[in-house]
Amino acid sequence: MMTINKFVKKLIPKHNNFYLLFEEDIQNLMLGGRTIREAFHFPLSEVNRQKLHEIEEIEHKGDMITHRLFKELGSSFITPFDREDIHLLAAAIDDVMDNIQGVAKRVLLYEIESFPDVGLQIVETLYESINELGKVIPLLRNLDNKDLILEACVRINSCENKADDLFEHAVAHLFKACKDPIELIKTKEILVSLEIATDKCEDAANAIESIIIKNI
Repeated sequence: MMTINKFVKKLIPKHNNFYLLFEEDIQNLMLGGRTIREAFHFPLSEVNRQKLHEIEEIEHKGDMITHRLFKELGSSFITPFDREDIHLLAAAIDDVMDNIQGVAKRVLLYEIESFPDVGLQIVETLYESINELGKVIPLLRNLDNKDLILEACVRINSCENKADDLFEHAVAHLFKACKDPIELIKTKEILVSLEIATDKCEDAANAIESIIIKNI
């Protein structure tokens, strides 16, 4: 049975805890974005492989932060934003990192030695989208920043549209240029994970837009 003290504690707003956890989470995701970008900017050498291996640890840390966020959500009656939006935002950030890890794992397992230039452009677009999220998350502490927040969300949506176009061009190029069906499948799987990661950035932006709309 819940004691009076425990009940009262659950009623005390702990907004700062959510802000701190989201800021820690996005910093970790930005590290993941930088690391996958650096990995793709070298031939598949020892440096490249080391960067790819680092992503597993970054993803694990992200999982732990997400778990703490959900635990905080479950133990708080009063939250800074709608509970569903908090859950959606945390899950979307986690999904971005999961897909980055999926890319790293496949590159290592499949021993990918080269990657199409248009695929590298998707990596750059994902990196840009993650950085926009990195700018917007700290602004949630003060919703008077709504104009700046919504502008960043529009840029994230634009990144997702750009990634969609790049993905289509990358797949078309792959079918024309790659004569080995096994290599084609390997590369396409990596491209799909990259494109999904940009989709999840847009999901995070949509959750943020929902927060703004509900608090205007």
